[in-house]
Amino acid sequence: MRLAFVASETDVAQRARAALIKRYGSVEPGDAEIIVSLGGDGFMLRTLHTYRTLGVPFYGMKLGRLGFLMNQHELDALAERIERAHPAVLHPLEMHSTCCDGAEHRALAFNEVAMLRQSNQAAHMRVSLNGEVKLEELVCDGILVSTPAGSTAYNLSAHGPILPLDANVLALTPISPFRPRRWRGAILPHATRVGFETKDPNKRPISATADFHEVRDVRKVEVKQSRRNAVRLLFDPEHNLQQRILDEQFAL
Repeated sequence: MRLAFVASETDVAQRARAALIKRYGSVEPGDAEIIVSLGGDGFMLRTLHTYRTLGVPFYGMKLGRLGFLMNQHELDALAERIERAHPAVLHPLEMHSTCCDGAEHRALAFNEVAMLRQSNQAAHMRVSLNGEVKLEELVCDGILVSTPAGSTAYNLSAHGPILPLDANVLALTPISPFRPRRWRGAILPHATRVGFETKDPNKRPISATADFHEVRDVRKVEVKQSRRNAVRLLFDPEHNLQQRILDEQFAL
């Protein structure tokens, strides 16, 4: 089994990488059958973005503060663990943003796309689904479009719903909504194209962030699921992602 070990810059992750390479050997990511990511959830997201085009599965080991996307770190029996692992297919979101100066940007998000106010002024934005305006004016601190994998992260902190991994839906969740006061978001079919347009870009600037890729001073943004950029994560049977997402709904 050709393994490539990549690790965050922390001392503990680097020491674990050295020990694993000594035990199992290592190849370059482009030559690997499996990419083993050592760190926390943030580093796993960066690993997915960096190596997703290689078309190989990813197996994570928790060596950071958060490890929802990771397995437990153990030195022994790695090949056996990988062979028994359950795959989870993640479909990212594709963000297409247009800035006030006309510049266009595209980025992928495996967790969420977040529209956030840039100043002390609340954001005023128009929200549309598949080209049809659903909210003419949403006044808020921001709004999220979340994947099922990301629904237990920022989306949950914003009081959004937890989504089963195979539900084929997305979560649309406002952050501190002021108007409409009673609107608390929506659950959308996965093929929905979600559009945002700032209504006062000079006085109330807005940024758009896809995972960790931020674009500032956006005028409009479209978000949709990207089926062609899917990745596979491997999980130990006792820590499979589907069960973790289910269990999170009963966490106290």
